[in-house]
Amino acid sequence: MLHAMIMAGGGGTRFWPRSRNARPKQFLTFSGDRTLLQATLDRVTGPIPAERTWVITGAAHSGEAARQLPELPADHVVGEPCGRDTAACIGLGAALIARDDPAAVMLVMPADHVIEPVAEFQRAVHAAAQFAEEFPEALLTFGIPPTYPATGYGYIQRGAAVGQRSGVTVSRVEAFKEKPDADTAERFVASGDFFWNSGIFVWKAATILRELRTNCPAIFAAVERIAEAWPTARRDEVFAAEYESLSKVSIDFAVMEKADEVMVIPAPYQWDDVGSWLALERRNPQDAQGNTVQATHSGIATTNCVIVGDPGKLITTINVSNLLIVQDGDAILVADRNDEATVKQLVDQLKAQGLGRFL
Repeated sequence: MLHAMIMAGGGGTRFWPRSRNARPKQFLTFSGDRTLLQATLDRVTGPIPAERTWVITGAAHSGEAARQLPELPADHVVGEPCGRDTAACIGLGAALIARDDPAAVMLVMPADHVIEPVAEFQRAVHAAAQFAEEFPEALLTFGIPPTYPATGYGYIQRGAAVGQRSGVTVSRVEAFKEKPDADTAERFVASGDFFWNSGIFVWKAATILRELRTNCPAIFAAVERIAEAWPTARRDEVFAAEYESLSKVSIDFAVMEKADEVMVIPAPYQWDDVGSWLALERRNPQDAQGNTVQATHSGIATTNCVIVGDPGKLITTINVSNLLIVQDGDAILVADRNDEATVKQLVDQLKAQGLGRFL
């Protein structure tokens, strides 16, 4: 059977100051009336019932995740005692799913993506689940056909096609490429054989556990011990002790770049990872001056800005262009829009300066 696992443990630091330690990005609404986490669950509701869906988040946020997703069984919202990156997170989800269903196929999704239309996503997932049964030793990932030469994403190089279901094609992966420089990204896009790495996966739970046992034996052993203790009174004790000892490593570095049988499916849906404030421009209309405004704003000679503020707060601007202006609670961010990626660095600086109360 097909199971779903949602990774909701990220800090969303590039969306500071709206994304804070107490309420990171995945718990916020950026368009519509559903949070990113809720929309991720909505995407699989129907094809995958609640009893076969898991959310793994940080321990500090498990209560909020459960509040936002009341349809999930209480013990399917799992709070990691500490962050250990995606290899440990996915390994834990696979071990818990395999404990109940050793033959399970699992869909792994981050909680902070926007995907449309949902019907196309579900069609692709259905095909991927069939491929996972047809190629049980394979690790399948969704590649996003690039729409511009992005330097902020990793890329997947497509090899030979090996199958097709429901109009969805699967190909072998030739190589994974790190985030490229601009010239290399241009070459990747022009070739037509490269996709953005979306971080969405489908595979047999037993297969990813086997790969972890081969490539990251410490993570494999720990998540197996956690799953064994899960139905017992020792769950929390074992979980905390085992997880604390694990190294931080991504699933891409730990497994995907080393595995022998990796396949890619070109996504037939529209995808946005909502990675930074400029994503609001892709999700919302602009005014006549090219501004994206989610605030009470009055401006003179203001163009191509992203302006965000709390209800009841007035933001005014005069003769400014290409700025990112965000007011949220007790903090204000003003930045050149071309430096939006530096917000994460700014958050690190605030920590070093003892200003953590604003994070």
